[in-house]
Amino acid sequence: MSSARVDYIAPWWTYWLHNFPHINLRFQPIDNSFQPEEENYQQSLIFLGCVAAAGLGLNLLCLAIYLSCLCCCRKDEEEESKKPNSCCVTWSAVAAGLITCVAVGVGFYGNSETNDGVYQLTYSLYNANHTLGGVDSLVTGTMGSMKSGLHQHLARLDEIFATRGDYVQTLQFMQQMADNVIKQLLGLPDWEEAKVDLASIADQTANIEYYRWLTYLLLLILDLIICLLACLGLAKQSRWLLTTMMVFGVLTLVLSWTSLGADLATAVGTSDFCVSPDKYLMSQTKTIIGADIVHYYLYCNQTLSNPFQQPLTIFQRSLTTMQIQIQSLLQFAVPLFPTAERDLLGIQHLLNSSEASLHQLTALLDCRGLNKDYLDAMVGVCYDGVEGVLYLCLFSILAACAFTVMLCAIPRAWRQIACREQDYDDIDEEDPFNPRARRIGSQNPNHTNMHSFCSYSSSMGSQNSLHPPAPAVSNAPMSEYMNQTALFGGNPRYENVPLIGRGSPPPSIYSQQYRNRVSLFNSSSGLTPHTPHPHPHPTNTHFSS
Repeated sequence: MSSARVDYIAPWWTYWLHNFPHINLRFQPIDNSFQPEEENYQQSLIFLGCVAAAGLGLNLLCLAIYLSCLCCCRKDEEEESKKPNSCCVTWSAVAAGLITCVAVGVGFYGNSETNDGVYQLTYSLYNANHTLGGVDSLVTGTMGSMKSGLHQHLARLDEIFATRGDYVQTLQFMQQMADNVIKQLLGLPDWEEAKVDLASIADQTANIEYYRWLTYLLLLILDLIICLLACLGLAKQSRWLLTTMMVFGVLTLVLSWTSLGADLATAVGTSDFCVSPDKYLMSQTKTIIGADIVHYYLYCNQTLSNPFQQPLTIFQRSLTTMQIQIQSLLQFAVPLFPTAERDLLGIQHLLNSSEASLHQLTALLDCRGLNKDYLDAMVGVCYDGVEGVLYLCLFSILAACAFTVMLCAIPRAWRQIACREQDYDDIDEEDPFNPRARRIGSQNPNHTNMHSFCSYSSSMGSQNSLHPPAPAVSNAPMSEYMNQTALFGGNPRYENVPLIGRGSPPPSIYSQQYRNRVSLFNSSSGLTPHTPHPHPHPTNTHFSS
């Protein structure tokens, strides 16, 4: 054993969490010592959960106010105002996605760290339970062999040596030594109850940790899926998908704040234990094991006396004395009583096995083994465990921020999609310049074939081969062609629509500028300007834009 003990030193974050204000539900400050059985201490941890619940309420209230302002204060959907709003939604979605990715990464790390710490705790508890079980098994086995096996051998030898008083006195002395060994073993603490407690604690801790780890894993996956589907809804401009993700976003926001409250209470309570674990353990084991024994295992150093040194020394001396007596009988009594050799050898074998058990018992009762398990458990809980819980708290905060930004961006995107669809609804479906009409025309080949003005830039041969000959276009005055808008119900919206079925471009091209270009073309070609007639002759005139 080294002269210097490896002391347990609590990490700085446990002191930071330990200094958090401990307030019960009556808003009274209480002692921050770890006392989980006290009602006031339990209320102080519940108060931390209530703080997280208040944060959730404030977050939802801010979201409600924001959505109310967004619905009541609508801006004009002008073209110059659409682009900044679209950029705002885009950058909000990008920020929410990045924060969610960071939060999920932090959450996976924190979940793994917490699981590692709890695994180290349960592993140390199982090791300590195995050590205590070994001690109990050795003590029980040695006492059983002394009470039954040695007693039977001595009873038979007493009958064999009945005629020799000195040999009978030697057997009686050996019986006294055996009773002394049993008395010293009975003086050792009963480890059976402590062993059962450690085993039950380890089993419960392992079960709770498994469900905790699985719950956080599902929560992390849920956050990531909701973020990806929300981004997909923004990219696809799917209103139903955005609405569904908004509902799930509110649910995830509630789960994030709930996990924050549970993690914060767990971190503070565990830190209260980690700051002074020795004090709590000694108070909990005083009814099972003596305080000097617990102190010996918690503060394993050479300055402390081994509380088992005296009984183990008496055990060793008694075994040595009995072995000397058996060796003497084998040397002097066997030549006189040959039938006693079998029982004397049986006693010698029993004493040798008892001596081997003594060495194993001495090694198991040494403080170094159990103290190492204790230090490993404290490192697992207070270092990896509390650190992982702090990372989970950070994950909850980042997830709450990300989904708050997402819930602010989705209504704006939803309103922009609705306004864009409303703009499409205002366009007539018969308008050939409407993309919706073009899609309908491509999906329905029996629909009336409509051509835009651009189709008239094709050659005369393609026009004649695809469509029946169109009637001639007249150079009638502008008023005559403007009167043709009556064919469309007198609605001036159709003035830009080509005259369907007549092979003519829209009447709006007959502007003064267009007629000037035609006159300039005729004069340069040496053609005589044509005088308009009331009834134009049917000609296939080709117009180029």
